[in-house]
Amino acid sequence: MEKPMVSACIMTFNNDDQIEDCLKNITWADETIVVDSFSTDKTVDICHKYTDRVYQRKWPGFKDQSNYTMSLARYEWILFIDADERITPELYNEIQSHLKNNSANWCGFYFPRRIFYLGKWINHGDWYPAYDLRLYKKDKGCWVKEPHAKIKLDGKAKYLKNDMLHFSYRNLSHQLKTIDNYTNMSASEMERKKVSFVTLQLIFRPFIRFIKGYFFKRGFMDGIPGFIAAVTTSFYVFMKYAKLKELRTKNSQN
Repeated sequence: MEKPMVSACIMTFNNDDQIEDCLKNITWADETIVVDSFSTDKTVDICHKYTDRVYQRKWPGFKDQSNYTMSLARYEWILFIDADERITPELYNEIQSHLKNNSANWCGFYFPRRIFYLGKWINHGDWYPAYDLRLYKKDKGCWVKEPHAKIKLDGKAKYLKNDMLHFSYRNLSHQLKTIDNYTNMSASEMERKKVSFVTLQLIFRPFIRFIKGYFFKRGFMDGIPGFIAAVTTSFYVFMKYAKLKELRTKNSQN
């Protein structure tokens, strides 16, 4: 049986510190497509060294940009990967085995994602295994939701065993900026959907998220990085609802 062909898809913006390692990591794909949101660093120049399928497009949001990037793919299977993610050799072998032998049985594959954080691999808590559907048949998947876009799959998906590595945050300042951006988008989406707001949510939702990740999912086993990960995750939940309250108050005054 001939192995199906794979289109690797990447969205970039000012990733010149990471994108080359990412592109080297996926040279096994049958084509690589990069959609860049007008980077001001050397990202685009680096991408041109590895593929001629480099496009620039103004950022419309995760869902729309992801679907646009996917639409440029020529082949049956889509591998969606971020500039800060890497396919391990073990995951590569698992992918190749399934594509060659089992591709007719599945429409997509979930990867367990292992995050490198504060000098340590996170092995517990809310952050591991953070399964993502990253390999799927083009005609069976589309990206939905904002701001945390995800793939809606029309068919069965299998959970793979080996990790995709994620070098997510350069430092805590970078993480806090990311939290700020994502909670802005989350609050706006919640306001658009008219999600109810109760003051107690500001207290109990972050607290429950911390208890769940740090104790029940054993985040404490990752030491200080595990504790900080649990705190910042609960802080994300707090800020999402705090910004919803802020936005709702502002809108009521207009």
